[in-house]
Amino acid sequence: MRALILALALLPGAALAGGLGAARTLPAGSIITAADLRVIDTDRPGLTDPSAAIGMQTRITLYEGRPLHASMLQAPRLVGRNQIVRLSFLRGGLRIDTEGRAMSDGAAGEMIRVMNMGSRSTVTAQVMPDGSLAVMN
Repeated sequence: MRALILALALLPGAALAGGLGAARTLPAGSIITAADLRVIDTDRPGLTDPSAAIGMQTRITLYEGRPLHASMLQAPRLVGRNQIVRLSFLRGGLRIDTEGRAMSDGAAGEMIRVMNMGSRSTVTAQVMPDGSLAVMN
């Protein structure tokens, strides 16, 4: 009996477990929806909870049927590098709005460097959920 159990454990595919894979090839930068995921049999560790992937953006191209890993995904980028954005400074009752140029990509809540188009000075700003930027310094 022990020999049978040991033989089954050593067979290729005997230890397969369910994981998440791409239902189709997804290019880098795609936002994942429920239709983009499927359960696959794999012995590789990876994501098993669809809620961890839905709404995330792919960092690299994901090929159909390959297991998904958290390192392949990122929060959706709201601001792109060199994009012209609304830049706001708030202090007490004072509010100053101007245009800025993003120096890097950014997702909601991230801090990025932005060049103020009026003064040509560089400031640090936080990406807001609506894609605008709030100056922090």
